[in-house]
Amino acid sequence: MARLPETERDAFKDPLGKVFESAESLLQNAETPIIAVGDVVLAHLGKAGCAPAVSVIDGRTQRGELDEWVREARPKSADERRVENPAGTITAELVEAIETGLESDEPTRIVVNGEEDLAVLPAILLAPPGATIVYGQPGEGMVAVPVEGAVKATARGLLERLERDPEFWEPVA
Repeated sequence: MARLPETERDAFKDPLGKVFESAESLLQNAETPIIAVGDVVLAHLGKAGCAPAVSVIDGRTQRGELDEWVREARPKSADERRVENPAGTITAELVEAIETGLESDEPTRIVVNGEEDLAVLPAILLAPPGATIVYGQPGEGMVAVPVEGAVKATARGLLERLERDPEFWEPVA
């Protein structure tokens, strides 16, 4: 497991990509596969007709209950996996689920018991070059992160700021 120390929280606040207010404009600029992190992001993508290759959700938004439209707008997924991932952490179980989802030919939904916020890091590090990671930026919109070398280096640097168990996953260069 990896844990985000309180002292490092500010390092994770800036968007890692361009912020979009609409899913339609985001999708015009996105490459596939698309990996979505967050219930509201997934709902907006679903309303725009996009079923991400992998989605990671926790059934909450900003630690509150979801509106009904969010539940209804989420696109269907062929495979659903449930994982434990406490708030402020990345578990090996979450990393494995993202990796398995990316290997699948069918849309995969990962339902987190806990919190999915930090799933962006393993998603970036596991996604193939050219993929797009989409996550929510509270009060601003959706962030589209094109997966390429510089972004992977930034994600690796953020991962290094986490307190990690010795046996925790080490991303491949």
